[in-house]
Amino acid sequence: MVDTAHTYVIVGAGPAGLQLSYQLQQQGADYLTLERSAEPGGFFRRFPRHRRLISTNTVHADGADGRTRLRWDGNSLLNDSPELLFPNFSQEYQPAADDLVRYLAEFQRVHQLRVRYGTTVERITREDDGFSVRTDRGGVRARCLVVATGWGRPFVPDIQGIEHATGYEEMDVDPDRYAGRRVLILGKGNAAFETASAILGRASTVHLVSRRPVRLAWQTGHPGDVRGRFGAVLDSHRSTAPHAVLDGTVDRIRPVDGGLRVRVTHTGGETTELDYHEVLRCTGFRMDTTVFDAGCRPELVDDGRIPALRPDWQSSNVDDLYFAGTVAQARDLRHASSPFIDGFRYNLRTLTRILRERYDDVPLPVATTPGEPASLAKVMLDRVNGSSALWTQFEYLGDVLVRDRATGDFRHHEDLPEDYALARFADAAHWYTLTLCWGRDDHGDAPAVERHPTPGRVNAALHPVVRRYRHGQLLAERHLPADLSAGWRRPDRHVQLLVEFLMGNLNGGS
Repeated sequence: MVDTAHTYVIVGAGPAGLQLSYQLQQQGADYLTLERSAEPGGFFRRFPRHRRLISTNTVHADGADGRTRLRWDGNSLLNDSPELLFPNFSQEYQPAADDLVRYLAEFQRVHQLRVRYGTTVERITREDDGFSVRTDRGGVRARCLVVATGWGRPFVPDIQGIEHATGYEEMDVDPDRYAGRRVLILGKGNAAFETASAILGRASTVHLVSRRPVRLAWQTGHPGDVRGRFGAVLDSHRSTAPHAVLDGTVDRIRPVDGGLRVRVTHTGGETTELDYHEVLRCTGFRMDTTVFDAGCRPELVDDGRIPALRPDWQSSNVDDLYFAGTVAQARDLRHASSPFIDGFRYNLRTLTRILRERYDDVPLPVATTPGEPASLAKVMLDRVNGSSALWTQFEYLGDVLVRDRATGDFRHHEDLPEDYALARFADAAHWYTLTLCWGRDDHGDAPAVERHPTPGRVNAALHPVVRRYRHGQLLAERHLPADLSAGWRRPDRHVQLLVEFLMGNLNGGS
């Protein structure tokens, strides 16, 4: 096949690659997507191994319209077809991975996205005006390259004897396989707890071990931490059952008498040797950078798991190289939902706008909002009450409203990363960001969320925040009270507070 050239080349046709392909196609952009598998969503054809997603699927949302319903839809891609929403493919709150695979295939079929399947990327080389992408079906040239390949390889920790452990990617998932056996699981993330939950009723003993304590999603607020559905394992740890969750470092694994003897140094310094029939490695994944030539290999962060990014999702060290999907989470690491469909679908809508501006000279979408306080407050409250992007990407994506000094009106940009906005509008004399925010990072006992009646006091629940900037310097901010039904429209608790805040800043600022 002869070389072809495109403005945008996307590598990977999982959920992120399909979402970005759709957005670029809707814009009439020149793009091509490369996928090594014969069908989309290759990762989800194998993972998670026990075939239940950790994302949720709320089919019935009381009183929600199409936009706000997406707040509770963890798997749909953004598109203009009402039939192509994930709840039409599964009615289960904890859906099966196979249903997502069916959904992605139908998304591709209906929209006829320009994906070249059965094409393996073998080498990526930097050129003066972009990239050369060598594949097993010929070469492709890209002005802008977006990598949406997801996780490329399992992480294998440096432990003496780790070869005696069975990896998550190849373990037997039949629970009966572990009947009456003592099992050690390396790791304490969702894959580890998924595996432990599957065999808990069969194995005689299940231990989970890693250096860090368990991070529970309902305490941290991050959906990538261990989900509450795996609570049976923790219940067993706190009861008289022979199962346990251990904090410590595995020093060595060695075969002994037909089993495996594992030396663990526990937090605090105690060292023990424990005997198991099986050791299962559930230690997560890393991005694979081996296809990149040395001259364009991206820097990695988070112990080499993911690429380091600029605020616009561009590689920190390689110009014109961008990342999309689950690996593009460095800017809001363990915070909002960027590793998941319900988060990165909005990131990719914004990325499309940024790319089109940079490579096709298409300006960022902008609306004009009157600078009168009541009108400005209405626009802000309409956004926080109706936007799903601000909801799932709390404290990360936000709206930006920049005052025109000549007219007093505001230029309104939607769904920009806050750190991107700080750089882009650093020269502006009067502007605001609008986000949704949690009151603190560690939420402790989730059912004990504090909801203070005092106007303006920071709550430990999701609530709107407006920040006023001048030349990149934060001058003032207003937290609006939380609302259990996420309806921030009460005249006394929301409208009046916001109007007073805007009046004070509009009257006192340039």
